[in-house]
Amino acid sequence: MTYPDVVAYSVPFFVLAIGLELFLAVRRGRTDLYETRDALTSLTLGTLYNLEHLLYVAVSAPIFAWLWEHRWFDAGQGALAIGVCFVLDDLAFYALHRAGHRVRWFWANHVVHHSSQHYNLTTALRQSWTGTLAGLWIFRAPLVLLGFHPALVAFCAAVNLVYQFWIHTELIDRMPGWFEAVFNTPSHHRVHHGRRPQDLDTNYGGVLIVWDRLFRTFTPEPPGDRVDYGLVKPIGTFHPVRAAFHGWIELLAELRRPDLTPRQKLSVVLGPPEAASSVEQRR
Repeated sequence: MTYPDVVAYSVPFFVLAIGLELFLAVRRGRTDLYETRDALTSLTLGTLYNLEHLLYVAVSAPIFAWLWEHRWFDAGQGALAIGVCFVLDDLAFYALHRAGHRVRWFWANHVVHHSSQHYNLTTALRQSWTGTLAGLWIFRAPLVLLGFHPALVAFCAAVNLVYQFWIHTELIDRMPGWFEAVFNTPSHHRVHHGRRPQDLDTNYGGVLIVWDRLFRTFTPEPPGDRVDYGLVKPIGTFHPVRAAFHGWIELLAELRRPDLTPRQKLSVVLGPPEAASSVEQRR
């Protein structure tokens, strides 16, 4: 069974939506929503992310193929299998995303997405170029072992990614209560991109916000309280290459310190960003 390339099909929508958001922002007097250099950095990162994704597929495809040959079950590819896989994939994304904030190795990869001090639809495209290096495929590998075909897993992951595009906006206040209770929304995700102490390490969900409610990482957006976006210590550059790799550069600099023991270096890599042996740049 083949699945549509939802990311490729969504590109025209992304372009139109960004144009509409920019038009509405100007019309409503919200010229602060966009900063030209920042938006261009996000667009550059998003464009080249597609090239990195080809490497990710090249590396993960043979691994997933091997896992498929040694799968424990066979879930099939019917409607029920697609639905169950989508929910489990969203749980896998929650684990991946939470690790991206709580494990320094994965944070070095993910930090680029939080490096903008603006929150608009171009911010959604500010994606990492180092997902293959970070080994993000390990979070979805269990789904293949459970009997979900690699093509189905890839499809669910793509749908999850595309869904998250629209939640990167300030122009949508809140959705109906029942929707806010179940799904990730602009309101929930604005908090996730905040850098105030009360906003840190919250609202990791992809499509569903129920995982955050279940695992107690949910924080609602206070009514009328505008979030302060970005990193606790801004990176201070619009250069896309620096933005893409500054997390890894800082991690390597930390590991090269001669005063750290091997055990301490391992703690730097696997521990949370704030537990590193020096003051770290983090969200």
